[in-house]
Order: sequence, then structure tokens, then C-alpha cells
Amino acid sequence: MTARLLLVRHGQTVWHAENRYAGISDVPLTDAGLRQAEELARWAVARSREAPVHAVVSSPLGRARRTAGPAARALGLTPVVHEGLREADFGWGEGRTIAEMTADDPEKVRAFQEDAETGAFPGSEPPGAVAARVCAALREVAAEHDGRTVLVVAHNTAFRIALCAMLGIPLGRYRHVLPRLDNAAVTEIEVSGDRTALRALNVPTAVDRGAADQTATAAGLAG
Repeated sequence: MTARLLLVRHGQTVWHAENRYAGISDVPLTDAGLRQAEELARWAVARSREAPVHAVVSSPLGRARRTAGPAARALGLTPVVHEGLREADFGWGEGRTIAEMTADDPEKVRAFQEDAETGAFPGSEPPGAVAARVCAALREVAAEHDGRTVLVVAHNTAFRIALCAMLGIPLGRYRHVLPRLDNAAVTEIEVSGDRTALRALNVPTAVDRGAADQTATAAGLAG
């Protein structure tokens, strides 16, 4: 049997709006992030009409729980928190922008940008450790929901590193191979034991209201 995991990065936070590294810091969502959480809920309900979502699991950090909440309520589910899904600890880079770090120590930034594994920020959680923790969490969720679909809300870096590990991509290349996962976008994987298949990557959940209105008007459905 195979579990299908819908991996969703949480909504925009105050620090992300400023392009700051938000790892283990509990940073609140912006108004845009709160809207993204509601849009995710609408998407999840629409998805469930075609293929039911059986569970909602999130990282323990507030920004992930706040993003998962509306979807869980809309689906009539109780969200489950999994400690293994928390974001990477960026250590020296936590709460800082690349510009601020470059002004402080450009060599550290260069090493990180070239290879995030060998050039991990001082005091940070190395990609190898992040991969072990998050992959274990995702496989545990998959095993508990064999044959079912689970919405999993967590974090940009944690997911990208785990995806590289599960798909056989060198961890230090995660920033180059997967530049970013958008806020509230869905990446879909199928997990069966040690095997992982990528079904969709970074699919937006927000509805283009203008396009939707134009489509409705053309079909004689508006108004």
C-alpha cells in the first residue's frame, strides 16, 4: 500500500516578508499568510471532493499550526502535531537576512550558498540531521496512514532537504535543485516503505479571482 502526502509550506510570516531566515523562531503570520491559510482550506475541501484527505498533520511551530487549522476545520478533522516536522535551526543565520550576514562575514555566506551541507551556518542544524529527522517523521506519518491521503503542513527548508533525501539528491544541493517552496503551495509525494515518488511540485492553492471571474462571465455564470 502507498500513502499520499500533500506537503504544504506554511503561510507568509513577518520575517519572510523581510526575507529573514525563520528557523526555530516562532514568528507570526502576516495578513497575507492568514489569507493563504484560508485559501489552503478551500483548496483542501475541493481536493477532498475528488480524493478524500483523511488527516492533517503539522509542525509544532505556530506558523505551521495556524496555517493547518483552517484546512483541518473545513475538513472536519483534528490536526495532529508532529515534533519531527519543525523547521531547521539556522544557528548564526537565525532571524537575519543574507545582506546582514554578508556584511558580517561574506565567506560564511559564500560557503553556505555553494554547498549547504559542508558550508552550514555555525551553530545550525546540519542538513544531514534535518533530513534524518524530517524523513523519519514523514515516513512515520505515511506508515500510520497507509493507503490514505494526508495534508502535512511544515516548512520550506525542512521539506526541501527531506525531498532531496527521499529522492536521492545530494543534500548540499537542496538550495540549487529546489530554490523554494511557495507559501501554502502543495508538493505531492507517494510513500511506500523506503520508496518515494514525486507527483507534483509547488502547486499553488490560491484561486486567481480575476481569472475565475472571467471564466464565469464567459460561461454565463457570473452575477
